[in-house]
Amino acid sequence: MTVIFVITIPPLIFPLHCWLHLRPMATINSRPARLQIIAFRPSPSSPPNLSLFLLKIQIMKPVSHLFPCFYFFFAVFLPVVSTSASTFPVNIWPKPTTISWPSPAASPLSPSFTILSSHPSHPHLSAAISRYQNLLLSERHRPLVPPSLPYCSVPLSSLSISISNPSAPLHHAADESHSLSVSLTGLATLSAATPWGAIRGLESFSQLVWASESRLLVAAGINITDRPLFPHRGLLLDTSRNFIPVEDILRTVRAMGYNKMNVLHWHITDTQSFPILLPSVPELAVKGSYGPKMQYSPEDVRRIVGYAMSYGVRVMPEIDVPGHTGSWAEAYPEIVTCANKFWAPAGKPALAAEPGTGQLNPLNPKTYDTVSAVFRDTADLFPEPFFHGGADEINAACWEEDSSIADFVSGGSTLDQLLQIFISKTHPLITGDLNRTAVYWEDVILSPTVKIPPSTIPKENTVMQTWNNGPNNTKILAAMGYRVIVSSWDFYYLDCGHGGWVGNDGRYDVLATGGDGGSWCAPFKTWQRVYDYDITEGLTEEERRMVIGGEVAMWTEQVDGSVVDGRVWPRASAMAESLWSGNRGEDGKKRYAEATDRLNEWRQRMVGRGIGAEPIQPRWCAGHPRMCNLVE
Repeated sequence: MTVIFVITIPPLIFPLHCWLHLRPMATINSRPARLQIIAFRPSPSSPPNLSLFLLKIQIMKPVSHLFPCFYFFFAVFLPVVSTSASTFPVNIWPKPTTISWPSPAASPLSPSFTILSSHPSHPHLSAAISRYQNLLLSERHRPLVPPSLPYCSVPLSSLSISISNPSAPLHHAADESHSLSVSLTGLATLSAATPWGAIRGLESFSQLVWASESRLLVAAGINITDRPLFPHRGLLLDTSRNFIPVEDILRTVRAMGYNKMNVLHWHITDTQSFPILLPSVPELAVKGSYGPKMQYSPEDVRRIVGYAMSYGVRVMPEIDVPGHTGSWAEAYPEIVTCANKFWAPAGKPALAAEPGTGQLNPLNPKTYDTVSAVFRDTADLFPEPFFHGGADEINAACWEEDSSIADFVSGGSTLDQLLQIFISKTHPLITGDLNRTAVYWEDVILSPTVKIPPSTIPKENTVMQTWNNGPNNTKILAAMGYRVIVSSWDFYYLDCGHGGWVGNDGRYDVLATGGDGGSWCAPFKTWQRVYDYDITEGLTEEERRMVIGGEVAMWTEQVDGSVVDGRVWPRASAMAESLWSGNRGEDGKKRYAEATDRLNEWRQRMVGRGIGAEPIQPRWCAGHPRMCNLVE
């Protein structure tokens, strides 16, 4: 017996112009049967918002009634019809702010697929287009849980990009908004205000493509409108404690672009080494680096900065002064106090927060000649408008060991005033001569030991970066009127929880249970911990507006290029999403369960792209969504 249903339905249920391929039915009420859609076209007699298709069910043996057929119809079609915009079979990370996909479907990606741009001469956008053109046709990402979608036979042949402001520079708060539409007719469009928004949209589009058997498929009938919650979404990478080779930095930048992060905070120098070769003061790197193969030449820096721009990533340099400068003493010992001394002398105050001592002497005029040369050369290499001047963890004992500073203090002056002398000379260098916005660690005005009055640091050209006391210090700084970057160690320090690294530590001579393993900031910050952080928690609306974003921090006492991927990813991905579209669902609750499944999938795609992201669960869990949840 053959039954044909003629059904008119809104086009939102099944996409027009698609030939719907469904698996033939095996049985109906234990009887062999075959299902086929034999037509799918607009009905000439129906309103324009309706569609007509013919459903043919051929039952191999007669049946006495049609109920089994209707039962089959609803059993097969309702799962497809009821697919909603809240349960997407295709993953995009970070999750877009707005997705409209009323009729989920998949189209083949044409082997001749092309990305078209109305601005082919833009150097960074053209580089991104070329990169994604190659990636889309070569990546063979096979989802851990393959999407089950209706198939639209019309191949997607092109993606057309339009930009309203192609000359917009890459700087803080650059417009990254974009709209992406993938039609059912073989065309896709991406519109953005700036090239940087277009680059974000290209990444979203790349995540809509996956491999199925021998072909590439792309989500069809989908519309995405997207923009970030916070304009500053960064990663701090320390290259002083351990050297990070250029190729590893480039790979890190690439992963940042994939995750729509936009600031690489390059903590270039510290007490342990001075790895950047600067033309005016080359001896700092020649004598202060770990060796000639562990230096960044000006060409290396330009390569990293240019590469990052093609991913929409700004590179913000940090030259940490006046503390954390022991490496400067290798070339200029006369400007550094307490250099190369044991950091924790018995019975005396520690000379540093960790092994490696030395601080610049604000009373020595040569200090400012050297700092000026370092800052100017660095600014020449980095076009980024933000310049980080450090100013954290000033150690009083280190300064007091110097005779000139001891005389300064004995004469009635204070170490706070000494720091004020230094900032009053170097802040105008950053904001005036170099025309940059100064960024400092919170210590400069919040340190419990050495600090200066907030009134002495102009708020209009200064940004504060917080790392202590969680939301409390964020609120304090925002209430003062400073723009704030949040890097609270209790949520965003990726080095925490890997155990102590100082030698001859008696704590390990005692058999004990529990403990922090010697890590000052234990425990390990899981991706859930990172994802959980609401960086504007407890702030007033006015204070919230002062928070420009956040950064996870990869301090490298126990990290080098061989392990950096797994230490950073996918935990940094968790922050990337929380700062792009938030960490809560439409119901206002944290979206852990849903994010877990998506992060598993995203981590898998990153690994396929050459990023050594660590797994967050056994692979079995990734292939069985929600089966590894604590609560069903």
